[in-house]
Amino acid sequence: MEKSCIVSASCFPTCALLGAAVSPPRALGPGGGSAEKSFCRGISSDERPKRPLTGYFRFLKEKHSGFREENPEMSHMELIRKIAGAWRALPASEKQVYEEARKTDWQRYEEQLATYKAQLTPAQAEALREERRRQLARRRLFKAKRELTVLGKPKRPRTGFNIFVSEHFKESEGISPVAKLKQLFDGWHKLSDSQKQPYLQLAEDDKVRYENEMTLWETKMVELGREDLVRSRKQRPKKKSVETAKQAETAKASSHENKAKLKLEKSEE
Repeated sequence: MEKSCIVSASCFPTCALLGAAVSPPRALGPGGGSAEKSFCRGISSDERPKRPLTGYFRFLKEKHSGFREENPEMSHMELIRKIAGAWRALPASEKQVYEEARKTDWQRYEEQLATYKAQLTPAQAEALREERRRQLARRRLFKAKRELTVLGKPKRPRTGFNIFVSEHFKESEGISPVAKLKQLFDGWHKLSDSQKQPYLQLAEDDKVRYENEMTLWETKMVELGREDLVRSRKQRPKKKSVETAKQAETAKASSHENKAKLKLEKSEE
């Protein structure tokens, strides 16, 4: 039963690192690289001509070092905002210089792209199209996750194993994170049911926390007109209790009690 927790979505990135310890190596292409980026005759998406920079990014690249020297105390994001402000304030005549450079490079890019595509076999062209589709899918997924973070979507509940890992990761032996997780994975399965119970109870408390926060968050999303982010009834827990502030407070108190119990047991050892 507990074995399933290490492959659930809520365990990521823990299970991703753990999986790396037991996963077979990826297939290599003719040149020794990943099979995803290596095709017959060595044609790869890495060899595809790069799109020329837009006028703004040319300005950013040109001015970045100068702005950094003038504002060494600024963080990276603060510096980017300052450069973006300078670009917006730039007269149209000066912006045109950067846009003209982009147009010149774009013409060269289209010529290079035509030459690149002409040397591809149908199989290579299809393989590169498939790789492009995967890249776009990854970008869409990243964008969607970033949007949910900005909107404040509650973090998924942790499993008992997740909590066990966070409690013991620093003190576990092993040079790499993967080695540490391998050791913790073995240690978790050596625990008796009674030893696992405090962690499992904390996980149950976290589920209550998650459901309470999700209910509030989904209500807010409906008010914002983002019903597309609200779970369907099938995705919600079958046994839906009335989530009140009192229940949330009880779960929080129970969580603190179990954490205190774990620390006490640890100190007695």
